[in-house]
Amino acid sequence: MSSAAPVPAREPDSHAIAIASERRWAWVVLAIMALLVAMMVFTGLHWAAMPPSRVETVDVKTLHLKGEFVESNLGTSVGADGKVTVRLVAQQYSFEPQCIVVPAGMPVTFRGTSTDTIHGFVVGTTNANTMLIPAFVSTFTTTFAKPGEHLMPCHEYCGTGHEAMWARVQVLPAAEFMAKAKPGERLSCVAR
Repeated sequence: MSSAAPVPAREPDSHAIAIASERRWAWVVLAIMALLVAMMVFTGLHWAAMPPSRVETVDVKTLHLKGEFVESNLGTSVGADGKVTVRLVAQQYSFEPQCIVVPAGMPVTFRGTSTDTIHGFVVGTTNANTMLIPAFVSTFTTTFAKPGEHLMPCHEYCGTGHEAMWARVQVLPAAEFMAKAKPGERLSCVAR
């Protein structure tokens, strides 16, 4: 009687398993990369065709002649609804108006633009900070916590006179500010 030797169980080929596993992971990584590229392309095309809704433009050639940023409309105003708005224009090498009056403890909306090159400003130790780009209106709202005076320098290099480009912001107690504010008039701490 011959006894047949048992056939040993064949061990899986560890090299083949490793190769198959690496291929699966390579496909997963390629799929993730393709998804990321597709998202970047979609987002780029979407924003190129549909800019953010807050984008406002102005004509820098007629900025001083008509519209929101004529000289008589610059400075701080209080609207019929009680909202405080500051309008300003930056140009080499000054801000117009040179001095801005705002109330403490009330929301203040800044609206500004530039006539010639990119400018920007930061108001002292507050969170008021923006860039002013020619032909675009920059808008933000902030609240000044306490009365005082702040410097407002240009923080975007705009040419050889950049270091002298600054303005002042006077923060008055809200009651004092509202007493000075008259309907239809612009407040500024610079005598006109």
